[in-house]
Amino acid sequence: MQRLYGAARPSLDKLLAGQGIKLLFSVPWPGQSLYSVKPINSPDDFRGTKMRAYNPATARIAQLLKAQPTTIQLAELGQALATGTVENFLTSSASGIENKLFEQTKYFYPVNGWLPRNATVVNLKAFEALDKPTQDAVLKAALAAEQRGWQASEQKDKEYIQELGAKGMKISPPSEAVRKELRAIGETMTAEWLKTAGAEGQAVIDAYRKH
Repeated sequence: MQRLYGAARPSLDKLLAGQGIKLLFSVPWPGQSLYSVKPINSPDDFRGTKMRAYNPATARIAQLLKAQPTTIQLAELGQALATGTVENFLTSSASGIENKLFEQTKYFYPVNGWLPRNATVVNLKAFEALDKPTQDAVLKAALAAEQRGWQASEQKDKEYIQELGAKGMKISPPSEAVRKELRAIGETMTAEWLKTAGAEGQAVIDAYRKH
């Protein structure tokens, strides 16, 4: 994830600058992992199940897994699980603890499907109005905050997963078949994204894959 962020950062800086914004730093949430009310041992175990979706990307993942995408917001997820409206979903270990999802789901697979990130930004003109020493001090503090944030996210993920296990969830790595299927879906969705992202998007992917 850090490699992808690093590869995309120049394009992201350019895009935001065009909107009068400067990105100072970005920190990820714990990775999106798989929760399920039933064991998921192979891609076929997704077929026909009701999978939570909350945006076009998660709906597409469900479709590619041959599951039935079901639009449910996080605040409603507990009730949806209790009524059988949803059977599996991707969300972070943090959300699992905060929303007590361990009460309705038994199985947790740390797949790190993606890492949503929060970003701290400033007005570009305001930043450029600062003198050079002050700019340098802000950037130095931003870099330190980013490094600290990435480390904290990784550490909290480990702690949350341990807590989910202590709450009764069965924690296990995804099977090789499931891992392979998710990788293939990642490649499919990347190819679909590149159709709209154009040459700049391709440059980001190429830079990521070089390392």
